[in-house]
Formats: sequence, structure tokens, C-alpha cells
Amino acid sequence: MACNNLMVLYSGGTIGMQMTAEGLAPASGLEALLRARQAEQHDGLPHWRFRELQPLLDSANMTQANWLALADAVRQAVDEDGCDGVLLLHGTDTLAYSAAALSFLLLGLPVPLLLTGAMLPVSSSGSDAWGNLFGALRRLQAGIAPGVYLYFHDRLLHGARASKLSSDAFDAFAELPRLRQGAHASAWPASLSYRQPRQPVRLAVLPLHPGFDASLLRALLENGVRGVVLECYGSGTGPADDPLLLEVLREAHARGVVLLAISQCLHGHIDFAVYAAGSQLAACGLLSGGGMTREAALGKLFALLGAGLGQADVEHWLSLDLCGERRDDTAS
Repeated sequence: MACNNLMVLYSGGTIGMQMTAEGLAPASGLEALLRARQAEQHDGLPHWRFRELQPLLDSANMTQANWLALADAVRQAVDEDGCDGVLLLHGTDTLAYSAAALSFLLLGLPVPLLLTGAMLPVSSSGSDAWGNLFGALRRLQAGIAPGVYLYFHDRLLHGARASKLSSDAFDAFAELPRLRQGAHASAWPASLSYRQPRQPVRLAVLPLHPGFDASLLRALLENGVRGVVLECYGSGTGPADDPLLLEVLREAHARGVVLLAISQCLHGHIDFAVYAAGSQLAACGLLSGGGMTREAALGKLFALLGAGLGQADVEHWLSLDLCGERRDDTAS
């Protein structure tokens, strides 16, 4: 769908930062700079409105509460302001995390949402900010299917499949080449609609590593954590010869904690059946995340648990593709 009535939401990030005595920090005033730049060099862009979200954030400080506030701002732009497309300006450190979280918080959104940012502020010489900003506006104007996307360095990426791979290159984001396959959910319960509120949830992401201490995992799980993304080796293996680890996982799952496995490998996906070490983890209640990225796994787990679903329902929807996170051929 071509967008002619856009909302630009500014949440902070490098794109609008200014130098302070302590380094770059979020700053107001981006709308005026954007309109002045458009008047100088860019004609024929669609009508857009601008909303500065408060407080402006360095995205390194992004929290679940901020994700919920971003989702509320998008809903307001669409349902109350009548916008047919939304551009969200966001810091790059957690840009992929927010794109993934919003992909699941805004299931069924009837318009496209693009997230972008910059590696250098608009005030810096040679900044990538203007290319990303005006490129995203033109991409929305040209037409795009409803859904959540990340736009960066002339590339349109799926919101639930993108990751940041570089700390300084202009082409910092990409979709990881992971195997994605599985059944697609043809419909969702009303509780997962983009109009439904969510609540913050205590979650954790943990990578397995040689010498992994299961007693630390137990302490974490006994501290009110409702869901864990466990980053396993390869196709879903871990220290299955550690009886304490298996016991901790079984106990947590029996208490209702959702345990989701993803691969540490950039090209990886979970297949517990390949190795005995993987099948033993699965037998303790660890659920396969397929080829989902860390960002997608965390965002999806948050959206499902935050909707108030119980363990069995969360595991059911985790196993299905909701918006293209588990299937490359799924329309967003």
C-alpha cells in the first residue's frame, strides 16, 4: 500500500543526538532540521506529521516499558490520527530488538511501520542519517505491505529477522541466513491483536558456555523469571551430562517457566533430534525456537507472556510462525 499520510515518531537515538561534555546525548529539534533539509533537497514526499516521544532515549536504555510506549504511539497514529504509515526513528544499539518486539506487539497492524536510525547524527559531516530518513519516507510512499520493517542503508529488512552486525559500518544491519520453516498460524487469539495491551514480564537471555554453572541458572529462575531464551550450541546442544542442569530445567518447566532454545550460530537453527545432548534438553521442557534470532525470540516471548497467556498457550504460539519469524515465505 502506498502511504500518503505519515506519522514520524522520534524516540531518540544517534540520529538526532548532539554533543555534550559527556559525549553524544539525545536532543530535541530534529523536526525543524528535517523540514529544512526537505525544503532544500527533497520534493514530492508524502505529507507527514512529527511527534517527539518523551523522554528521548539513548536506545541502550530501552526497556520493556519503552516498547509498550512505542506500541501505544503507533496505535495512536493509526487508530486516532488516521495515518496510513508510520516511521519510527530509533537508536541503533537496540533497533533490531525493538523492531522484533513491535513485530509481535503489533500483530494485525493494518499499515506499515518502518524503523530506522543512523550511525552518525544528522549534524555530522557525511552522516548516513539523511539517506536513511528520506529513503524510508520514499519507501513508504512507493508502497509496502502492512507489517513491521527495519530500513537501513537502502535495505528493507523484516522486522522479526534483522540483527545488528556492526558497531560502526553504515550497512550495520542484515537478516541472518538462518533456516526458517514450520507451520504458519492462519489466525491469532484476540489477546494477541495489536489493539490489546500488554504487561512487562521478567525474562532472561542466557548463552551456554563451557563451564556453565547450573546453580546460577537455578538462582535466576527462582527469582521470578517467567521465560528464558537459552542460547544453545549448534543445533541445540548443551552440557546434557550435567544432572544439575537437567534438574534445574525440569523444575523450572514444572513451575510454569517457558524455556525457549535458539542457536548461538549466525547460520544456526535448532533441531534437537540431531544429537542425544539436544534431545535430553528437549525432554526437560526446552522448546525449539527454530531459526529465530535472539531479538525475535525475546520479543515474541515478551509479547506472548505479556498478553497474559499461560505456559501451554505460550509454547503453542511460540512453535508457530506468526509474522515471518519462522518462515521466509510468510507475508508480513
